[in-house]
Amino acid sequence: MAQSNLSQAKNAKNDEFYTQYHDIEKEMNSYLAYNPDVFKDKVILLPCDDPEWSNFTRYFAQNFKKLKIKQLISTSYAIESKNYKEGYQTTLFEEQSTNFDEKKSRTKGKIFTLTKDKTGDDKIDIDDLDWQYMEGDGDFRSEEVKKLRDKSDIIITNPPFSLFREFLSWVLEANKKFIIIGNLNTVANKEIFPLIKDNIIWFGATCFTGGATYFIAPKELYDPQKMSNEKNGYLKDDKFYWRVNGVRWYTNIDHGVRHNSIQLMSEKDNLKFNTTLLNNLQKKYGINHYPKYENYNAIDVPMTSAIPSDYTGEMGVPVSFMDKYCPEQFEIIGIGIGELGKKLNIVPIPKEIDKTLLGHSSVWRLYIMNGDKAIVPYSRIIIKFK
Repeated sequence: MAQSNLSQAKNAKNDEFYTQYHDIEKEMNSYLAYNPDVFKDKVILLPCDDPEWSNFTRYFAQNFKKLKIKQLISTSYAIESKNYKEGYQTTLFEEQSTNFDEKKSRTKGKIFTLTKDKTGDDKIDIDDLDWQYMEGDGDFRSEEVKKLRDKSDIIITNPPFSLFREFLSWVLEANKKFIIIGNLNTVANKEIFPLIKDNIIWFGATCFTGGATYFIAPKELYDPQKMSNEKNGYLKDDKFYWRVNGVRWYTNIDHGVRHNSIQLMSEKDNLKFNTTLLNNLQKKYGINHYPKYENYNAIDVPMTSAIPSDYTGEMGVPVSFMDKYCPEQFEIIGIGIGELGKKLNIVPIPKEIDKTLLGHSSVWRLYIMNGDKAIVPYSRIIIKFK
């Protein structure tokens, strides 16, 4: 599905990213290792997932019998809902079907269902999908897709990045199980963080290498002159692979990995053996010990691996700590930013100091003094040992 130029892609908010098959398979295998029947007799809904492009549909269709799925449902948006005003070409999959309608192809979403061996080849796979046009454009917020949500057991997809918070709310209001992809910084959102704090939702089982992964994006988005590094994006087999930073799986299905405690060293050993930690402290603060916040009673720990095993008080850790978070090992107290920082009773940064902190508009942030200079660490989650 191609957009005619980069400006149209920007209008669509660059939401048309497709997850690679091996990333999906790796994540799902983790749930299966913990509970082999996690998908058994379940109706699985994949909104935003046209099987012509979506590897989510391909994965679950290919493994339909193995996972003992009851029914697989995929939906896709109408062309016009995604600003494909020019340059779109229907695929042979759609054109050669008896269901094909050129007008509906542009204005209606599509629904794909898989329940049984339709082709008679004694296997169930993507060739057995039934499909038809929807009444509406396939938007997940429509009543039509809501009804599909309500009849499903598990919702799995990579939702549009710009609509992640709205999509998550849409899933949770129906009290459904889910496995979806979102941005790491979503953790600090005032609606989402309380859900993480209370262990209503958590990170998935696998972490993308370096916190980033390559998504398959519309080829017309590729512009080598805008790529600061060729590793950030490349063309292969007529597809554009775009490296996106700070992505994570979010879920409310247990996978076992999150119950693994982090192996930690004492404060003394961390400061003795962790060269990166020492360099960080020396460079930022000119000290060789964990600094304390000026406006909250906790120490700042700049790296998850540097959490001291023998510290009994509260600690501020990076948001990426959630990759290793074990609810049996740690208690999450809060997060030190914005309205959530205010709820944590963080003392506001004094106005005379706040004016010197360019780029930090909120006074409700944790900060550390280095001489007469105030330093505000990036978002910090406050934790302590249980």
